[in-house]
Formats: sequence, C-alpha cells, structure tokens
Amino acid sequence: MAQERAPLRLGSVAPNFEADSSNGPITFHDYIGDSWAILFSHPDDFTPICTTELGAFAKLEPEFTARGVKLIGLSANGTESHHAWIKDIDEVNGSNLKFPIISDPERKVAYLYDMVDYQDTTNVDSKGMALTIRSVFIIDPSKKIRLIMSYPASTGRNTAEVLRVVDALQTTDKHGVTCPINWLPGDDVVIPPPVSTEDAQKKFGDIRIVKPYLRFTSLKKE
Repeated sequence: MAQERAPLRLGSVAPNFEADSSNGPITFHDYIGDSWAILFSHPDDFTPICTTELGAFAKLEPEFTARGVKLIGLSANGTESHHAWIKDIDEVNGSNLKFPIISDPERKVAYLYDMVDYQDTTNVDSKGMALTIRSVFIIDPSKKIRLIMSYPASTGRNTAEVLRVVDALQTTDKHGVTCPINWLPGDDVVIPPPVSTEDAQKKFGDIRIVKPYLRFTSLKKE
C-alpha cells in the first residue's frame, strides 16, 4: 500500500512510475532525462480552476523550457478525457498545451506522491474515490525532489511563484548562495553563514554586511 512507503521529503528521489498520458505512455524518470521537471496534479478534468491553471502553465512553458525544465501534469481521469479537455483549456486560455497530462483514474500516482486530500472528505469523484489536491513537485536532473507545495482544491496556484522558485534553486546550485524573501533574478543574494566574509569577497567581490550572519552580494550578469 502507498501508505507504507517512506514519506517524500526534500532530497528524496522522486518515485519512478509508468503511466499513460495525453502524449502517450511514459516512464517518469526517462521523461525527466537530464532536465529539471515540474510535476503538478489536478483534482479532475473539466473543472474550472484546473482549466485556468493548465492554460497558464502552457502559456508559460517557453520560460520553463528556457531554464531546462520539463512540465508534466496529472489529473484523475483517462487519456480520452484529457484529449477532450485540452481542447477546452486552449480555447479558454488562448494557449497551446503541449506537455503531457498523466492519466491517473485509479490514483496510483496520486497515492505514490501523497497527492490526496485527507482533510476534505467531500473532495471525491462520482464513484467516491478521493480526488487529488493541487500538488507541485520541482525535481532536479538527479531526480531529487527540491520543492513540494500543496494547495487545496479550492485554491489555484501561482505560476510566477513556481517559476521564481526554479530560478532561485538554479541560482543557489550554480553560485553557492541563498535567496532571501521575495527574491527575483537580479536581486541581491545572501552569503551562507558557513562561508567566511574573506572567502565571499574573493569569490563575489563587494559584500554588504547587515549582521555577521546576514551578508548580501550581487551576482555578475552573464
């Protein structure tokens, strides 16, 4: 049973799975390849909030692609339903959705990734099966989970925040820094406490010291 597995945490290897999708059968780790990936779930096809979300992600897909990120959605319905729904999504949002939507009518992937609403017992389909919540998993090229966000079915996500976190994760990985509250690309970053000010100055140049443990610097534009 899915409940017996170890809980997914930041740093866990994203579980691999095989599933059908709107773009055909996939093996998840093969789909990720050497890229980053964002796996995000939806409660049901032909529902209002999900329709707006998938359209928004589809319109923003070029920005994710430019960062080496693959998108993949999931909804608790079959492939034929996904194909019909994508037409609605594109019509409503003026989008051109190309990334796959996983078919998960038996909730196999939903339970594998703990995407089920255990609080709202009314969040079920016509058969009484639990619907998925709005989960977001950002996964790096080593297949490690780097971020987990969960939203209730009643609240849509913020695509700009998902993209911002991708930028932050890739920036911290590349430069060995950390990103402060509300950070956006181009803003100052924070020097991690274990790095001495002397070493930080050698690496980054100018350092702005607010407190001994709070030191900012700017990254050179590439």
